[in-house]
This record gives sequence, structure tokens and C-alpha cells, in this order.
Amino acid sequence: MLGNFTYCNPTKLYFGKAALDGLKQELPKYGKNVLLVYGGGSIKKNGIYDKVIKILKECNKSVYEDAGVMPNPTVEKLNEGVERARKAKADLILAVGGGSVCDYAKAVSISVNCKDKDVWDKYFIRFEEPDCKIVPVGCVLTMVGTGSEMNGGSVITNREQKLKIGHVFGENVYPKFSILNPEYTYTLPKYQMVSGIYDIMSHILEQYFSGTDDNTSDYIMEGLLRSLIHSANIAVENPADYEARSNIMWTATWALNTLVAKGKTTDWMVHMLGQSVGAFTDATHGMTLAAVSMPYYKFILPYGAAKFARYAVNVWNVNPDGKTETQIAHEGLSAMKAWMKQIGLVMNITELGATKDMLDGMVKSTLVMDGGYKILNKDDIRAVLRASF
Repeated sequence: MLGNFTYCNPTKLYFGKAALDGLKQELPKYGKNVLLVYGGGSIKKNGIYDKVIKILKECNKSVYEDAGVMPNPTVEKLNEGVERARKAKADLILAVGGGSVCDYAKAVSISVNCKDKDVWDKYFIRFEEPDCKIVPVGCVLTMVGTGSEMNGGSVITNREQKLKIGHVFGENVYPKFSILNPEYTYTLPKYQMVSGIYDIMSHILEQYFSGTDDNTSDYIMEGLLRSLIHSANIAVENPADYEARSNIMWTATWALNTLVAKGKTTDWMVHMLGQSVGAFTDATHGMTLAAVSMPYYKFILPYGAAKFARYAVNVWNVNPDGKTETQIAHEGLSAMKAWMKQIGLVMNITELGATKDMLDGMVKSTLVMDGGYKILNKDDIRAVLRASF
């Protein structure tokens, strides 16, 4: 294990078929005014909206709504939400939806009382921490993948600047509580379910493919990956398999609640590349990650061959007998690629709407991270993105 670290995760989780009962326990802890944040209205079709409203009314809350949160929340939507929260004098922001809704709720929570007029510049360009009173956030999760239900992350898109940027805030921004009922994920279209599954995998791999020490976190991540692959295979065939969907939901939370990052360096270049593609195409987040992953991992494999070989053996059951380290590593990536195709992931950015004339802009907007096996320069980024078409 590397260095010294402090670990604290203040989010309280309610998990299982009766998880929504936890909302009744949490609401009395907060003031009367609740801003209910959600997306395009699917929660009204599947009945979750009515269940949440019923509990809010039973707890004598005044409910104000902020609907229409898009999959890649924009600066314009954020500014709109801040005004809604101010008018509501919100004591609690309750996010009902997937990771984008949770991300957006956190961004609103730190902006409501912010004295700086340009919250995009403050939080997502200068990466400052909030210095104002934060409105608490609670989440009712309906789509898994981002892990936003138990971390301080928030990703916002600036369409004008062609930037999609994530800021991982401190524990004071974490949701105070999150409701996780795997049954709420059943109605997701297969495309969205599979996208979320790869987002989970990518979160784990970003933390796994870094460091050369013998680290407990790597053993945990190998177990999480094996569980995810097993459950994903079942869920793709039977989306209503509760055991599979519950394991996927739980894995998503532990993939990015900062536990497995402790004592490690971490990479995050796949996310930087994917977010750049997403800023230009508005494509689904998990699919942008899938589309750039293979080119990126093949590019950095020579610099971290030992870890890629370990991954091949411990996660994909590659037989190492009679093979070189590099051969084992490549066989592992081949197994991963075959699985990605099998479950229906997008494997190139052209299919997501990227065109060659976007390449220069995507290269320019890709942030460079320094925790992986190789720090990419702009020529490297161009090579990886070109190979992603």
C-alpha cells in the first residue's frame, strides 16, 4: 500500500426491495422544502414518482420540482436548477434517477449559496471547493453505473466550450443518503443497462491499471470485476434477474465510492478521452468509454505489461502456460474485447457520431492525467482517438 491516507464515506445506504422505506426515516432530518430533481419523466411511467411523492406528502414536505435533467447535464440546466432551488428555499435536494441526475443535484447543491456568479468557472475550470453553505442531497437511484450515489463526483457539460468536465468534491458534497432498489433498474432499455455496466467496469479499471506495488485494493477490484462480468452475462439475457441486477448495483457503488482508490495511484485517461468524445457528440457516457478503451489499453500495455498479464489471468482466466508476459496481456484484452461485443457495447466513436473533423477539437479538450503507466502527450491522445474511429 502506498503513502498515508484518510478514508471517510458519510453516505448512508438503504439497499434492497424495501429500500424506499428508508426515505421515511431520512426526511424528518431536514427542513420542509424539498426540491425533487429528475430526468425525462420515465419515473412517472414506471410508478417511482408516485411512490416518492406519496412519502414526501406523508412527511409533510413542500415539494418543488426540477424536471428535464438530460443524460449529460449542461451549464444552462445547472443555472436553471440553481434558480429553482433558490426560489424553493430548498432544505433538501432529492435526486430521483441515474448518475446524471445525482451529479446534477450535487452541482446545484454547491451553487445555490455560492457568491461567485460563474459556478462553471469556479468549480469545473478552477476546480475550487465550495466555500458556502451546501444544500444536502439525497438520491433514489434508478440506473446504475456512475457510483454518484456514494461519492462527491459531479460531471457537467459546457456545449459552447465543447467541454465535459468532472470534479470530485470532498465528503461534504457526498449525498447524505441513497436509496438503492435493484428493481428500479428493470425498465431501462438494454442499451442504457449495458452502457452502465461498462461505466462500472471502466471505473474499476481506471484504478486497477496503475501502480506496481502489492495492493489490497487490486485484489478487491479483481473480485468486483469477476462479479460484474458474471452478473452482466445473466442480466443481458434476463434483465429482471434480481440477483444479477442487485450484484451489478452493489458493484457499481463500491467501484467508485473511493474505497479501492486508497493507497494507489489512479489513471482516469479513459474517462478523459470518453468525456471529450461526449462533449462533441452528446453520446451516452458508458458507450464513449467503451469506444476508446481498447485503443487506449493497447497503447499503454507495453508500459504496464505485468499488470495487464495479471488482469488476463485473474479476471479472464487466461492460461499463462508457455506464453510470454506480453502474449498473456494481449490475450486478456482480446477476451475483454470479445465480451464487450457480446453484451452489445459500441466499439468505435464513429458509431457515436464522431467525425474526423472533430478530431482536433477532441484532442484539444482532452485533459491529461498523470496516474497511469504512461502520461500521454497531445500526439499520443491524437493517436488513441484516431484509432477509436
